[in-house]
Formats: sequence, C-alpha cells, structure tokens
Amino acid sequence: MAWTVAAKLSDLSEDSAFAVELGKTSVALYLVEGEVYATSNICTHEFALLSDGFVEDGFVECPLHQARFDIISGRALCAPANEPIATYPAKVENGVVLVDIQ
Repeated sequence: MAWTVAAKLSDLSEDSAFAVELGKTSVALYLVEGEVYATSNICTHEFALLSDGFVEDGFVECPLHQARFDIISGRALCAPANEPIATYPAKVENGVVLVDIQ
C-alpha cells in the first residue's frame, strides 16, 4: 500500500466532508462516529463535488441531483445515481489522516 498524507485529523468534523486532491484524484474525507473514511469526491451520476453535499448518518448526498451514497461502502442508495463511488483505505497516525488511493 502507498499511504499518502491527506489531512490533519483536526481538519475533519462529523457530518461534513473535507476535500483533498491526492495526485490526480479528488478525494472526500469523512469522520463518521469517530472513524475516518475516504471516497471519491466526484458523483458517479454527473460531475459534482460530493464535498459540497449534505453529510449525515454515514451518507453523503450529491449537491446537484440529490443522489445518495453510503460513505463506508460507496454504494449508490438512490436515483439518479446507480453506480457506486470509489472508496479508499484510510487511517490515522499521530493526528494525521493517511489515504491509499492505489
């Protein structure tokens, strides 16, 4: 695995997404019940940044057409999206969030 520094843990908060660019990959970071998760920041239905969307109870809603995704699995939960978003391994070491975008 190629872990990349993505953010400080203090940059994240519950019920919001934090956007980072890791190389050419746009990633959204989330803090869900104290655990850090990372997904693609791009909606699979139409180009929109999920970090601009609504985050609650482990789900993110696209700000463009309200497609919803499970943050942990990436699964698309409702139309208009039917393709999942990519998820990436994430971990915290010494207050720093690391992500493996493979």
